[in-house]
Order: sequence, then C-alpha cells, then structure tokens
Amino acid sequence: MKSLNKFNLTVTSNSANESFIRSAVSAFIAQLDPTIEELSDIKTAVSEAATNCIVHAYKDTIGKIFITCEIFENRTITVKVRDRGCGIENIKQAMEPLFTTGGSERAGLGFAVMESFMDKLYVKSKVGVGTTVLLKKKLSVRI
Repeated sequence: MKSLNKFNLTVTSNSANESFIRSAVSAFIAQLDPTIEELSDIKTAVSEAATNCIVHAYKDTIGKIFITCEIFENRTITVKVRDRGCGIENIKQAMEPLFTTGGSERAGLGFAVMESFMDKLYVKSKVGVGTTVLLKKKLSVRI
C-alpha cells in the first residue's frame, strides 16, 4: 500500500484537545470526500482513543498525545494515537466491554466503540512506557 498523504500532530493531554484532535483528523481525511457516516465513525473512534489518553494514560497529570494520520492509495486511512503514559497491564481485559479503570463515571466502552466503527483496531502497550492505538478504515468508493 502506497502512502499518499500524512500528518503528525502532538498535543498536551488537556481534555479540551480531544475535540481538536477529532477535528484535525476529520479535516485531513475530508480530501477523500468520505460519506457522512464514515466521517462520523472515524471521528467517534478517534475521540475515544484520545479520551483514553487523557483519562487513563496520564490520570492526574498532563502528558503528550501523538497523532499520526495517513491516507493510502486504496482509500484506506490509518490513525495512530500514541501516549507515553502509564500503559495497560492487560490489553485483553481492557478491551472487554464495561471494563474500566476510570471509576464509576466511566462506561468502559472505549475500545468496543473503536472496534465497532473501524475496520481494524490494534492496541500495543507496555506498563510504564505507554500505549499505541492504531485505527484503520477503508472508505467506500464515491461515484
């Protein structure tokens, strides 16, 4: 797969930046003229990934969130959301619907939402080092 375009963004893990990350990714992939549904799906998945960094990775501190968005020649997009936070001890458990380490105010559905709106979801994490979430989606062909 040949990459056609790419951007990198680094922001602090302030909650206000979640909507900025979502908007930046949305604006970047707009060049492919996605359907409203595809755009909405991607924005929702990216929001969940960014929120995980803000709420879980850096808990009571501010850190950096690294976003890489890439467009490939077959209308596939990837969005990588990476942090250098606390990491995930058990990825399989963390991906279970309703599991959360965020207390009673969190629903524990972030990974389930990401998985349902994207074609592929990859999660890599190491405790004390950080987490990388890779979201992948192939957009429909517009005629």
